[in-house]
Amino acid sequence: MAKKKGSVVYKCSSCGYTQPGWLGRCPNCGEWNSLQEYIVDNAAPSHSLNADGTALKIKPVPMRTVDVQNENRLSTGDSEFDRVLGGTDGFYGATKRSAILLGGEPGIGKSTLLIQTAARVFATLPKGKSRVLYVSGEESASQIKGRAVRLGLKTDDIEILCTLRLEDILDALDSLSPILVIIDSIQTVYSAQAGIVPGTVNQLKYCANELISWVKERDSILFMTAHVTKDGTIAGPKSLEHMVDTVISFERNSDEVRFLRATKNRFGSIDELGIFQMDRDGLKPIADPSSLFITRRTHNTPAGVACVAVFEGSRVFAVEIQALTVSAKASMNRVYSDKIDSARVSRVAAVLEKRVGIKFSDQDLYINVAGGVRLTESAIDAALGAALYSARTDIALPEKTIIMGELSLAGEVRPVSKLKQRVKASKELGFTNIIVPDKAPGTKNIETVNELIKALFSK
Repeated sequence: MAKKKGSVVYKCSSCGYTQPGWLGRCPNCGEWNSLQEYIVDNAAPSHSLNADGTALKIKPVPMRTVDVQNENRLSTGDSEFDRVLGGTDGFYGATKRSAILLGGEPGIGKSTLLIQTAARVFATLPKGKSRVLYVSGEESASQIKGRAVRLGLKTDDIEILCTLRLEDILDALDSLSPILVIIDSIQTVYSAQAGIVPGTVNQLKYCANELISWVKERDSILFMTAHVTKDGTIAGPKSLEHMVDTVISFERNSDEVRFLRATKNRFGSIDELGIFQMDRDGLKPIADPSSLFITRRTHNTPAGVACVAVFEGSRVFAVEIQALTVSAKASMNRVYSDKIDSARVSRVAAVLEKRVGIKFSDQDLYINVAGGVRLTESAIDAALGAALYSARTDIALPEKTIIMGELSLAGEVRPVSKLKQRVKASKELGFTNIIVPDKAPGTKNIETVNELIKALFSK
């Protein structure tokens, strides 16, 4: 019987007999109530179809019949990577049946991170039962093996496939059934069904959909690397980010330190920050990065520098904000800031000019964050204001001072969340002059920006 695309057929679950209409009893084998409704869908992924091109028709069910299952996670063997991927109850890692997109500039260490992950995951799997497949469309097998040897990784039993064709990848997936699949990178994969040119919008969406569909039907995890644009965003259609479960951005602040941050995560928080150090042995997690963003000086702190305690996920970091003000070179002043939103800098400067009476409208403002970390939370407002005032007056803040607080347009310094943890971490890092907008043991309490300036620069 010829089947048209989108047509509905009824197939016997016992003998496989197919007919166009439902019957209570199968005419072929005589079984009762064995005919199930199937649909012919040639556009569906090939691995989800039966040999005759049909797939079981999915129907809605009441929510009360759905069982809640705990997320089944697989550790990558790296504490910082697991932290970014998310988790609960102290168990972090990648969730099975999920697709993860990893973006970063060329040479930042995406392939290094994933080959390390492949080796560590394989070492924890039962021998002979689960496999790891590493697919590369940018490097040869010898190049990948050479990197693994330089890093001292045991990768002899990891399956490697160097191809650009989607059909070759799907065949390998069906034959190996790996628990971990790495595609490096998705922009190089193409299928004859969507043309022969890799990297086009249709190719990216089609190939990614086929790979994600394969993973969703099995207890596997898919990692895909992606190219980025000059702005640092993932190249290609935004629909690719909507298709995956987790989007991770790989950034750097120097030649050694790397930051890993999730911009989307269906199975965890996007507030966690993973910090790595790159050396000759590969990427290594920095176990205690609390003071990583504080400059260790042998002399007094210069003017224009203020410290603040910020939360990144579940950890507290002490961060140094640096400000510089110079006379504007044009008729209008400009703000140069890439680690803190320039609109926030302009707003804080406007509050200082209005409430404190110090002029910034004729100054170009330069803002930097030591260590290169991006700051977005409102708790940095007071420290940013102190750094700007210090830079404008050329008066340094008192030594071992740290400031926390949100600055309102009315000049009020508002309380911040998780103040006790911030204060505790500040004391552990050696700060003795802790200025906050709320009462806490061992701190100075301020309520307005004028009180903040007096507490810092009264001498």
